[in-house]
Amino acid sequence: MNQTLLVTKRNGHHEPINLDKIHRVINWAAKGLEQVSVSQVELRSHIQFYNGIKTSDIQETIIKAAADLISEEEPDYQYLAARLAVFHLRKKAYGQFEPPKLYNHVLRLIKIGKYDQHLLDDYNAEEFNQMDTFIDHWRDMNFSYAAVKQLEGKYLVQNRVTGEIYESAQFLYILTAACLFSKYPKKTRMHYIQQFYDAISTFKISLATPIMSGVRTPTRQFSSCVLIECDDSLDSINATSSSIVKYVAQRAGIGINAGRIRALGSPIRNGEAFHTGCIPFYKHFQTAVKSCSQGGVRGGAATLFYPIWHLEIENLLVLKNNRGIDSNRIRHLDYGVQINKLMYQRLIEGKYITLFSPSDVPGLYEAFFNNQNEFEHLYNIYENDHNIRHRKIKAIELFSLMMQERASTGRIYIQHTDHCNTHSAFDSIAAPVRQSNLCLEITLPTKPLNNINDHNGEIALCTLSAFNLGNIENLDDLSELSILIVRALDALLDYQHYPIPAAQRSAVRRRSLGIGVINYAYYLAKHGVRYSDGSANKLTHRTFEAIQYHLLRASNNLAQEKGSCEWFNDTSYSKGILPIDTYKTDLNSFINEPLHYNWEDLRVKIKKYGLRNSTLSALMPSETSSQISNATNGIEPPRGYISIKTSKNGILRQVVPEFIKLKSDYELLWQIPDNRGYLQLVGIMQKFIDQSISTNTNYDPSRFPENKVPMKQLLSDLLYAYRLGIKTLYYHNTRDGAQDVQKTLPHNQSNICTSDACTI
Repeated sequence: MNQTLLVTKRNGHHEPINLDKIHRVINWAAKGLEQVSVSQVELRSHIQFYNGIKTSDIQETIIKAAADLISEEEPDYQYLAARLAVFHLRKKAYGQFEPPKLYNHVLRLIKIGKYDQHLLDDYNAEEFNQMDTFIDHWRDMNFSYAAVKQLEGKYLVQNRVTGEIYESAQFLYILTAACLFSKYPKKTRMHYIQQFYDAISTFKISLATPIMSGVRTPTRQFSSCVLIECDDSLDSINATSSSIVKYVAQRAGIGINAGRIRALGSPIRNGEAFHTGCIPFYKHFQTAVKSCSQGGVRGGAATLFYPIWHLEIENLLVLKNNRGIDSNRIRHLDYGVQINKLMYQRLIEGKYITLFSPSDVPGLYEAFFNNQNEFEHLYNIYENDHNIRHRKIKAIELFSLMMQERASTGRIYIQHTDHCNTHSAFDSIAAPVRQSNLCLEITLPTKPLNNINDHNGEIALCTLSAFNLGNIENLDDLSELSILIVRALDALLDYQHYPIPAAQRSAVRRRSLGIGVINYAYYLAKHGVRYSDGSANKLTHRTFEAIQYHLLRASNNLAQEKGSCEWFNDTSYSKGILPIDTYKTDLNSFINEPLHYNWEDLRVKIKKYGLRNSTLSALMPSETSSQISNATNGIEPPRGYISIKTSKNGILRQVVPEFIKLKSDYELLWQIPDNRGYLQLVGIMQKFIDQSISTNTNYDPSRFPENKVPMKQLLSDLLYAYRLGIKTLYYHNTRDGAQDVQKTLPHNQSNICTSDACTI
């Protein structure tokens, strides 16, 4: 190479190219990694040098070359590529590899409006210097390549228009801790900042996307999930739409309960006009959801809920499919269909379901959630009242239509309204749960708004985080981690801003948290147990018992210190009722593990001192945030040893943890023969979790005759999930290349499921 060839530095200066420097950087990144070859990366780079080439272009080419080498045989290239990407990122952020001092960094970013001014109001230079001693910037070298690219794309403070990056990951972690514990007494807050920083920067605790991207910035809205209920009035519909826009703009995923809206043809204004039905208003909500891009962090999205007995159900179920025309389809929302025991009984017994407009059957909609006996009583009365507009449909036909649409779109979700209230953190009369959220794990009370400033309405917010099961060596570790995570998220509720009064009232007075897990698949592999054969049942029972016990204990201790949440009396906990008291005992047929903690002592303390938080647990998908910890998603089995993640940065390859050592211990998604074992594990988790679980069902058509999943199988799995007390079903996944679900109903319609699954 001609040594007179010049490169262009980041500062615009030119200097002769130095190939040895490039070689040294790759060697540095490869240090300590097995099965990586520096020469292989250099050869694969194929850099076409030309006079004036930018050093940043050279680095990006080398990073891509290393990332392209990530494979099952050579997984450590994900760390080589990550280290090169960190080197590149820091050069972009700081102009050098070594990060600046924390205090100087904070001063600079506040000056340019990227960090919140309160950091300087709450902490002085000496305290920032103390925090600087907590930081270990070399922890950046533990990220995988997919993690670094997700950090760069979604989480690090930046100018999303110009692409400028202003920070690296350890500043994100330490300043998140500083913000959340800023109002703690000075004598204790540094302790909590250090402990929380260590927990999140070593991947023991995983933070939700809104927290990672938002805490430390002037945008103070960090609740991942927002639940908004709509009443059957124009004022409420408009208030709902306005609320959606405000929260979508601030990075939240939305749940919309539109089940109260009356059906097409219902009289309005004393018969002056006919109602246009649900679909025009659902379209209105879709427009609101898609009005904002959430600042490039993630796109606006929502799930809309309605009851299976709604008069328009047959038109509502097909809103997402690709057949039909735009006027009768609303494809950019997802949908949650609400079902209870009576509807399943009609299915099992081969009977009819009667459809109503909620506006025509007083009390029925409310009882659907808060009183199952009253619902059945009213339903039978209204069915026999021929003066009420209604329509009958065979239960098998309605359920089959629903499951056909769930199979073909993957995103018709299920909510069991009775389980959400009978096995709930809330008293179903005082605070009924009427909906879930975008990802089907949040079950909190809501009330419709009549206007955007309505103080009688209630928008439910839930703040999320997760334990990384893969990084927890002993269940006793959950005690200290629970204290940290509960205190941090509880403090966040007072730290954040609320654009709508109804949301603030609910968040501050209920103080609901949703703490879940990531890396469950790795956790099972480490312990040599599997999803499908029951071998993971006891481990799962012990683990989730420990999680809920330690979370409740942490919240109870915080209540002793700061007081219980203002609306604690709305919870079942206030009556001494715990999740272990209300689970479906059908679980006992396949899991006989005893309880290992002193629940009776905890019950007494909860009744005496209360809880700081109405809810503590929820199991979320964590699709993106788990990548930061190089963890498997939530509770899900991986589809392959290498996960292919798509992002705006292109295709990212992520290898499952400890692949070389544990390859034979992982059970991949499509190796699992059916849903039964997985659903049993979810049922065990739900025994302890006080909100809900993002539960997927998965089908490989090649396992069935003619490569078609029979409707009988879909309905059998649905009934089995209900029988186990599972509150919500999220995605329906079909293996790629699969054909549509079998559309012909079984000839023997009474034989739609196995006998034990049909016992509800």
